[in-house]
Amino acid sequence: MNLFQDTLIVLGVTGSIAAYKSATLASRLHQLGAQVHVAMTDAAAQFVGPLTFETLTHHPVLRDVLALTAESEIEHVTFAKRAQLVILAPATANTIAKLAHGFANDVISAIVLDTRAPVLVAPAMETGMWENPATQENLETLKRRGMFVLEPGAGHLASGAEGKGRMAEPQEILAMARHILARNGPLVGKRVVITAGGTREAIDPVRVISNLSSGKMGYALAEEALTRGATVSLITTVEDLPDPFGAQMTRVVSTQDLLNAVVAEMRGADILIMAAAPADFRPASSADQKIKKEAQAELTLPLVRNPDVLGEVARIRAEQPAHAPRRVVGFAAETNDLLANARSKLERKRLDMIVANPVPQTFGSDHVKATLLKNDGSELDLPPMSKEALASVILDEIV
Repeated sequence: MNLFQDTLIVLGVTGSIAAYKSATLASRLHQLGAQVHVAMTDAAAQFVGPLTFETLTHHPVLRDVLALTAESEIEHVTFAKRAQLVILAPATANTIAKLAHGFANDVISAIVLDTRAPVLVAPAMETGMWENPATQENLETLKRRGMFVLEPGAGHLASGAEGKGRMAEPQEILAMARHILARNGPLVGKRVVITAGGTREAIDPVRVISNLSSGKMGYALAEEALTRGATVSLITTVEDLPDPFGAQMTRVVSTQDLLNAVVAEMRGADILIMAAAPADFRPASSADQKIKKEAQAELTLPLVRNPDVLGEVARIRAEQPAHAPRRVVGFAAETNDLLANARSKLERKRLDMIVANPVPQTFGSDHVKATLLKNDGSELDLPPMSKEALASVILDEIV
């Protein structure tokens, strides 16, 4: 689900060195299908030329608060009315002060004062200006009026100093913009719990039993659910993927950790999607110290079965339906008899739907082949696709 497709976005660029990042942001929005109209202050044009943005967006840049459109309409009024989202990136302390006090003496402040679209503000400034009580009070004023503020990060600043004031990266701004646009999505008001990644069972302090699950499918599902307006809780073992913006994150390691988190998080949830790959077995005991290879010629590890996470979910659904999600989706990664094994799991675990994936194409890959099996007996065989595309199909079926 692409929330940016054909969405009219006004991107306001003000006078900060961070304006160079706005060119990347404009380009990415345009690639996502948005109609991007850039408005610039005179100070911003000193950092990045308007031609850059006109080339990237295929639209003239808005500069003059008194300019007219080809239809003799006042430009800033036209775009204030038509905008579905206004993004100010970078927003300087000066612009933030103007907005807080209702000024309209440049094209950006005029558009923001006139629009009824949601406004996302991404500040950029020196640390001292950011920390100044005047700036903080102005930002609180904007928040009270319903604007969204994406705080700057800390790091190296244009002055050479280190501190807080760096504009958020374009990818963070895109994620926040998606979060804002998703407020009218089909899963608004729904709580979705998703699991991701392969669990790890300790052999000793440095060795584990695990599997090849990358967690990418679970993260794609979390992103897609957020796009549709859901409140998302992501239970994950993954450490090397960026957190989906807006998701509540729970970190786990072992299958027992996963079970505990799922039982806790699924209370009050509408949907549970079990995309994680829990280890079926664990060492009967874990050594307190690293096992040294020099101490023995071979190593035998007695294994015991781990708890059955989906089995426990099925039990709770049967015995305490008020504490269980309305819809539960599982995954089956199989090396043989894919559909038969997946159908058996669907029935044994009392799932509403199961996603059947052939191994080894599933683990670690960005693309996957899948068949969706439902508890009404229907099947949906899908062609190979990206995990993002599959996440969209899965959420379509759930909705």
